[in-house]
Amino acid sequence: MLSKNQIKRITSLHQKKYRNEAQLFIAEGIKVIEELFLAGFEAEFFFTTNSALNAVATFVPELISTADLSKISCLKTPNDCLAVFRMPKSKVMDLSGLVVCLDAIRDPGNLGTIIRLCDWFGVEQLVCSTETVDLYNPKVIQATMGSISRVNVIYTDLNVFLKETSLPIYGAFMDGKNVYESSLSTNGILVLGNEANGISDLIASKITSKISIPRFGNIQKAESLNVATATAILLSEFRRTN
Repeated sequence: MLSKNQIKRITSLHQKKYRNEAQLFIAEGIKVIEELFLAGFEAEFFFTTNSALNAVATFVPELISTADLSKISCLKTPNDCLAVFRMPKSKVMDLSGLVVCLDAIRDPGNLGTIIRLCDWFGVEQLVCSTETVDLYNPKVIQATMGSISRVNVIYTDLNVFLKETSLPIYGAFMDGKNVYESSLSTNGILVLGNEANGISDLIASKITSKISIPRFGNIQKAESLNVATATAILLSEFRRTN
């Protein structure tokens, strides 16, 4: 049975302020938890409602009730296990190869999916503006399905970051050049914008190549693509041509 102090400490991690203060974050579901253990993340707590669940990376889970797990879970329908991990130390940014930059992505599911896409397409560096949703938001962690352990994510002033680079900077725009007819560099930066407003004017001024995904429907009434979907298409094209 969880103590009141444990419940209070863990539920406080649902909020960014307390995650940053404690340098801890929540992960739910055995797939995500296993990936983090295997990547060397350090755990503070590991709970499960499944009495048959064995130790993961020598860390033995503590058996708790479904009611207790519901109290600390961030999910409407909790998984059968939850762990609290320590945030790892920041890694040095390596700007070789393709780098993805996000300008004020707000939806946790989109960020988590984009991290998975970076992992899938071999993009090791993801740069987020300070306005982008928190990497350690539980919904982001859930959506990464463990890919967070293989993609280096940093938050910075995106305007300064782009101003200082000599790499070609590609930006996704509705009125950009057809990506299928564009010359794409092996080493470069791909910028994706906010779900509602796209790439901000300030960041747009730093873009050296505006690219777009053409619509093929006869009616062509679709307003736009989801940012994660657009990321998948663009990364696929970068990898296909390089």
